[in-house]
Amino acid sequence: MLVTEMLKLAPSAEQREALLATMRACNAAANRAAEVAFAHRTANKMALQKLVYADLRAGFGLSAQMAIRSIAKACEAYKRDKDIKPVFRELGAVAYDPRILTWKGRDAVSVLTLTGRTLIPVAYQGRWLRTTGATARGQADLVHRDGMFFLAVVIDVPQPPRGGEPDAWLGVDLGIANLATDSTGGEHTGKAVRAVRYRNRLLRARLQAKGTKSAKRLLKARRRKESRFARDVNHVISKQLVGKAKDTRSGIALEDLQGIRDRVTVSKARRADLHSWSFHQLRTFVTYKAAIAGVPVRLVDPRNTSRTCPGCGHIDKRNRPTRDDFRCIRCGFAGPADHIAAINIARRAADGGAVSHAADDAA
Repeated sequence: MLVTEMLKLAPSAEQREALLATMRACNAAANRAAEVAFAHRTANKMALQKLVYADLRAGFGLSAQMAIRSIAKACEAYKRDKDIKPVFRELGAVAYDPRILTWKGRDAVSVLTLTGRTLIPVAYQGRWLRTTGATARGQADLVHRDGMFFLAVVIDVPQPPRGGEPDAWLGVDLGIANLATDSTGGEHTGKAVRAVRYRNRLLRARLQAKGTKSAKRLLKARRRKESRFARDVNHVISKQLVGKAKDTRSGIALEDLQGIRDRVTVSKARRADLHSWSFHQLRTFVTYKAAIAGVPVRLVDPRNTSRTCPGCGHIDKRNRPTRDDFRCIRCGFAGPADHIAAINIARRAADGGAVSHAADDAA
């Protein structure tokens, strides 16, 4: 299975300056290539190469392959929206293919810069390189973030063989108040994440009103900090869910929530919570961790999972008198609404006829 990891580099002061100069030159060259692509209305790499290759080599001091990668970057961005001229940040990520980046074992990497190749130690290898027989494949992106350099690399992680149908299915209901609730009754509250986001929304409003350079820098830092916090929470939840499923020889059943933000109507007070809800990231984490652990994942149709009685099967909107509570109006079956939804999700996964078109065994 292919997984992307961020590997932290440990360049010397001289190497750091060389990397910064190289990133600036590559992004400036990509901007130049994008200007020509937009002017000539072409996203064809070969056609654009004929127009700008010599200019990029001479004007920005790039090697042959760096010029090619800058042209490719411009073409890929222009293809996404041909009505807009792409503009790249001064220190935007730079793609390195095996011709200009080679690994020297797992502890160092040889990177081409404007002044030649330089051998840079890898300060942090990443989980999969450290703990498995995984290997890096294909190109890597050089990323500058918060004054540090990283390589975003694709890791080929070996997967255990998949068996047949699992003994049971662990249904998982994703939500806002509770980020995840499983069919055994396990809950992962979203209270801490919501509190952090609420504080940050208030802070953003004050900083945006100021509009100073220092306020903008703080806004950027807070946004990244919030993102890291939510990402860490999702990693913890997904690890626990996959661990529980593996220990019980179960598969994991999730709702297919694609397009949920367009289908769901909420009050204005809860709108910010809905649009900052990182359910897709959590589902992605569950899916790839499950694949590596050999746990099957199945997406099911989300319709009426929170309105269906697991006791008698009756479906009615009135079965949910409040957001948190479920009480069947026909048989009186009652319980926490998120737990009831998770039970229904597990049952739909066990019933092959209720699987969503989006994925069956998505892992």
